Amino acid sequence: MSDNAPQPAPLPYAGVRVVEFTHMVMGPTCGLLLADLGAEVVKVEPIEGDSTRRLLGSGSGFFPTFNRNKKSIALDLKQPEGVEAALRLIATADIVSENFKPGTMKKLGLDYETLKKLNPRLIYVSHKGFLPGPYDHRTALDEVVQMMGGLAYMTGRSGDPLRAGTSVNDIMGGMFGAIGAMAALRQRELTGTGCEVQSALFENNVFLVAQHMMQFAATGKAADPMPSRISAWAVYDVFTVKDGEQIFLAVVSDRQWTIFCKAFGFEDMLADPRLKTNNDRVRARDWMMPILRSLLAGHSAAELSAVFEQNELPFAPITKPQELFDDPHLNATGGLAPIRMNDGSQARVPLMPFTLGGERPGIRLQPPLLGEHSTTLLREVGYSDAQIAALKNQNITTGD
Repeated sequence: MSDNAPQPAPLPYAGVRVVEFTHMVMGPTCGLLLADLGAEVVKVEPIEGDSTRRLLGSGSGFFPTFNRNKKSIALDLKQPEGVEAALRLIATADIVSENFKPGTMKKLGLDYETLKKLNPRLIYVSHKGFLPGPYDHRTALDEVVQMMGGLAYMTGRSGDPLRAGTSVNDIMGGMFGAIGAMAALRQRELTGTGCEVQSALFENNVFLVAQHMMQFAATGKAADPMPSRISAWAVYDVFTVKDGEQIFLAVVSDRQWTIFCKAFGFEDMLADPRLKTNNDRVRARDWMMPILRSLLAGHSAAELSAVFEQNELPFAPITKPQELFDDPHLNATGGLAPIRMNDGSQARVPLMPFTLGGERPGIRLQPPLLGEHSTTLLREVGYSDAQIAALKNQNITTGD
């Protein structure tokens, strides 16, 4: 490379150190976002490792998904020597992030009130089930808050509440924790002091259903669950077509209705005064949709996709998650990057869904092995090789 060649821009949070005491999804998502944006994220794990290293079934992909670009140090926080090592790490940090049960960090002496006395510039991010209030003693899970926060009601059919098919609150709760940390970093630039940031599953879920709450406020009518709702758009449905394939098709404006009818030769429907405007078509759905379903049933999903794409109409194949590994757009745009799985095998993982200067933030560090950076990090905070060896002999730390 020429000396005059442009150098890649530094990532926005390069030079920021995060020490995270997190597990599962919510807390690790916060660290993931900051790490992808350049922060040095140190993951403090118990001696046996983050439990997501060992989960089966729906949790088997958690660790490689949410822990790239991080370093790992293993510490036994049940021992005072482990807590002392954690305190030395925290002394070098800009941000501490945690998602333990309420009271756990205070018992360890690693809560915000204690740590801010040692470093008033520290930013402390807590990820909880609930913000402080009547519910904050409860144990929350993504599914718990979906049920009590209206999301499961809106997702399922009437009388059959159904959780969303991914960890929406855990992931978004972690994202809001990271956004709060970013805001606190900026505030620290202005004030010179840090602060505590709190993000919570329940409040995140309420934010997700706010549009349905406000629909009731605006109309006085309760929102129906999504499968039985009255859509704002006349054609906005999954169609079963040739050979039993399914495809989502949408026609959401009067202009699109004209294009749609002309593309398929539905001149009679275009001329029908009962179907003139979108609102007219919404009111006519009971008799209009069976006609459309019958007219489109003989086409294959591929044929419909081609017509809709050619005419810039919204459509989507019904895709299973595993099929996304072969998605041509994701592969052409570099949206999937090589990742090391828990068993050492290789796969590809989705990157952050945004670009900076035309580039997706990438993977600098593979998900760490347990304690992969223990020795290096302990040396950085003043431990001698003999002291590190003693900590390993006492099973207070482990790893390289």
